[in-house]
Amino acid sequence: MLIDGPFAETKELIAGYTLIQVATKAEAVEWTQRFPNPAGEGNDTEIEVRQLFELDDFEPGDTINRFRDLEESKNS
Repeated sequence: MLIDGPFAETKELIAGYTLIQVATKAEAVEWTQRFPNPAGEGNDTEIEVRQLFELDDFEPGDTINRFRDLEESKNS
């Protein structure tokens, strides 16, 4: 017997992502209210907001310096 698993069938799933750069979480939430509802007007849908970090968001240290070196070597 073959089943799809614990998730909705792919024909029932609408998924994607958008990356936006904002100053605050409130601004991110404000942006999500502008997105069109992929399920159509009047249908419930869910938008998940996640914060991404950059190296500058972390305290300086050996590990961060190693990542900076890796990043520089990829860009050269």
